[in-house]
Amino acid sequence: MGVIGAGSWAVASHLPALAAHADEVEMVAVARKGPEMLEKIQRDFGFAHASEDYRDVIDAGVDVCVVASPSSFHHEHAKAALEAGAHVMCEKPVTIDPAQAWDLVDTARRVGRELIIAFGWNYRPMVVEAKRVMDEIGIGTLEHMTVHMASVTRELLSNTGAYPESSPETIPEQSTWTDPAVSGGGYGQAQLSHALGLALWLTGARASEAMAMMAPALGSQVELHDAIAMRYEGGAVGVVSGGSCHLGSGGNKHQLEVRAIGSDGQLHVDVERELVWLYRPDGREVRLEVGAGLPHDAGRYDCSGPIGALIDAGAGRSGGNQSPGELGARTVEALDLAYRSAGSGQRERRT
Repeated sequence: MGVIGAGSWAVASHLPALAAHADEVEMVAVARKGPEMLEKIQRDFGFAHASEDYRDVIDAGVDVCVVASPSSFHHEHAKAALEAGAHVMCEKPVTIDPAQAWDLVDTARRVGRELIIAFGWNYRPMVVEAKRVMDEIGIGTLEHMTVHMASVTRELLSNTGAYPESSPETIPEQSTWTDPAVSGGGYGQAQLSHALGLALWLTGARASEAMAMMAPALGSQVELHDAIAMRYEGGAVGVVSGGSCHLGSGGNKHQLEVRAIGSDGQLHVDVERELVWLYRPDGREVRLEVGAGLPHDAGRYDCSGPIGALIDAGAGRSGGNQSPGELGARTVEALDLAYRSAGSGQRERRT
C-alpha cells in the first residue's frame, strides 16, 4: 500500500480503514507535506517509508495506492501510480478538468488496473440495493432527475474552520478547499461530486448542458451554495442543488436525495431518511425504509467501501468497484459545465 496525500480526511477515514485490513495490507510508503506530521503518520500507521515527494511512493513499488492529495494534483499523482502498475483509489473529484479525468480512465484500461473513486455512498447497502433494483427492474428511459444535497461545510469553505469529521491534528491548508486553482471551486467540487457520483451511478446519466448560479462564501473565493439546471444525454432534464448547512444536534448527517422519473416508473433514494422506493404503474414496486429492510443510520456516510474495493483489486478479487473511473469522469463533466455556466452567466454545453 502506498498513500499520496495524507491530509485531514485521509487520516480520519482512509488510514483507519486500511489499518482494519492489516492481515492483507503492508503499509509501504506515505507522502505528504510537513515533516512533523509525516513522521507521526509513519509511526502511527507503520509505514516503512515516508517522504514529502510523491515519487518516492511510486518508486517503492506499491501494488495499490490511495491518492488523496488536493484535487489539482490528482491527475499527475493517479496517472503516475497507474502507469507504475498500481490499482488506484482516488479522492473525489477525480480531477477538475474532464479531459484529464477521461485520460485517467483510458490509462487504467491501457495498463489493466482498477481506478476507484472515493464515492463512499455507492457501497452502502441501501445504495447497493437501489442500484440492483434499477438494473433489474428500472424506470425506463430517464426523463427528469432532482438531486439535492446539504452538508456542514460553511466553516470549511469560508476559511473559518474545518470539516466536522476531519482529523483535528491535520487541518488542511485553506488553499486545498478555497483556492479555485487548487480545489476547482467550492461546494460543487467538495460535496456535489458525491451527490452526482450517487445519482449518475444509479441512473447511468451523462450531463450534456447546464445553466448554473452559485452563491459565494464570505472571505473566500469559492461558493457555499449551488443551483444548477441540467440536461442529460437522451433529453432528460433536472436540477442539482447543494448548500452548506449548519451543524445540528444530530451531527453531520448529510441531506442527500435523488428523485428520478422515467418513462416506466420512478425512483426515490433519500440517505438522510433511509429510504429506497422504486415505483412502476405496472405493479412492480420495491420500498425499503427503517424497520422494513433498512437499519437506522443505513444512509450515514462511510468511505470504507472504496478502500475495500481497492484491497480487493490488489488481491485479485474482481467485481467490487462500485465507483469506477468512468463514473468519476461523468461527475467531472457535470461539474465543469456548472462552473463554466456560473462564470459565463450562459448555458454551457459539453464539448
